Amino acid sequence: MGYPMAGHLQKAGFDVTVYNRTTAKAEAWVKEYCGSFEPAVAAAVRGAEIVFMCVGNDNDVMDVAGQATEAMDAGAILVDHTTASADVARTLWETCKGKQLGFLDAPVSGGQAGAENGQLTIMTGGDEAVFDVVKPVMDNYARHSQLLGKAGSGQLAKMMNQICIAGIVQGLAEALHFGQQAGLDCAAVVDVISIGAAQSWQMENRAATMLDGKYDYGFAVDWMRKDLAIALDEARRNGSTLALTALVDQYYADVQKSGGGRWDTSSLLTRLAAK
Repeated sequence: MGYPMAGHLQKAGFDVTVYNRTTAKAEAWVKEYCGSFEPAVAAAVRGAEIVFMCVGNDNDVMDVAGQATEAMDAGAILVDHTTASADVARTLWETCKGKQLGFLDAPVSGGQAGAENGQLTIMTGGDEAVFDVVKPVMDNYARHSQLLGKAGSGQLAKMMNQICIAGIVQGLAEALHFGQQAGLDCAAVVDVISIGAAQSWQMENRAATMLDGKYDYGFAVDWMRKDLAIALDEARRNGSTLALTALVDQYYADVQKSGGGRWDTSSLLTRLAAK
């Protein structure tokens, strides 16, 4: 995700220095976009006005952010695009405040294609003054970004996003499975119902590939389970009931057990077709 996002910034004329824990990826980025890279976090962020971070999970965030905030200049801003917990976002906001740094938690939606095409949606938590500085920069790879509240609000919004996706994909998988079992031309049915109230992004972009048994279209099951675990953990704390989300999470566990951990999230159909 970070690779094309940084590329959009370089193309827009910003002076971009990248760091990646896999040096070969950073070298490939420089070859493609003609920016620069540093082999260490501290060197990459030193002197930067805004530092954007997009890594894997809470532990990765705390590791990289810890190194970054030690080297960033007072007045600089750290923006975390990782999907992580709200607690991590709140902790980093406090840390940055103590070091005279700005911080935004800003998870994204739109997948790899959204990052490559500069069409991401960004859910943001933090201070309005900091957001106002960063938004024009993020606009280079986002079609929409919005401040939703104090630190942690962006991560909470991303949890809602993933909760919605889990339910919609499961519903689409069940509908396609039902149609196949009934002997219908499912592609023709989708053409009809996608014009009506059943329409969704998942139907428009994934129904055909699901019917073709193709599941190499971005966001992996392994990552979705990580995100749903974060949402379910938050739900236990705030007292919300996520019965459907918990059920779909277990369905994704079934997909993992069948060897589909790296398939995209539309692969829920495979566990139904296998029955």
